[in-house]
Amino acid sequence: MYKLKTTAAFDSAHFLAGYRGKCANIHGHRWTVEVTVQGELQETGEKRGMIIDFGDLKKAVRALADSFDHTLIYEAGSLKPATLAALSDEGFSLTEVPFRPTAENLARHFCEVLCKSGLPVVSVTVFETPDNCAVYEVEK
Repeated sequence: MYKLKTTAAFDSAHFLAGYRGKCANIHGHRWTVEVTVQGELQETGEKRGMIIDFGDLKKAVRALADSFDHTLIYEAGSLKPATLAALSDEGFSLTEVPFRPTAENLARHFCEVLCKSGLPVVSVTVFETPDNCAVYEVEK
């Protein structure tokens, strides 16, 4: 069994609604997403000797990271409608997610999105800082 890994990074802000601590405030991170896929080598065709083409893997991970780049990631229902309207009127990029935007939940979300696209993902690691990360592994 072989594994491939690729990474992509993005900058964005978030906050943790209902949290008592510094992370309750809007703050930013340089998030790094590391995706691991696993499989057997293809035996025939253009991609012989590969699990998948690195280019295809990198393109999918980069596109997902880019969709979160330079946005405020917020949990649905955590901001007042007037706040959302004011931020939108000012032209800020907002990304609503149906979960608390923790590194753990982002790792699971990225894994689910990439798996649905057909990639043989086995784990996604999301670094919130260079020293702190969350890992989500696909249960077999």
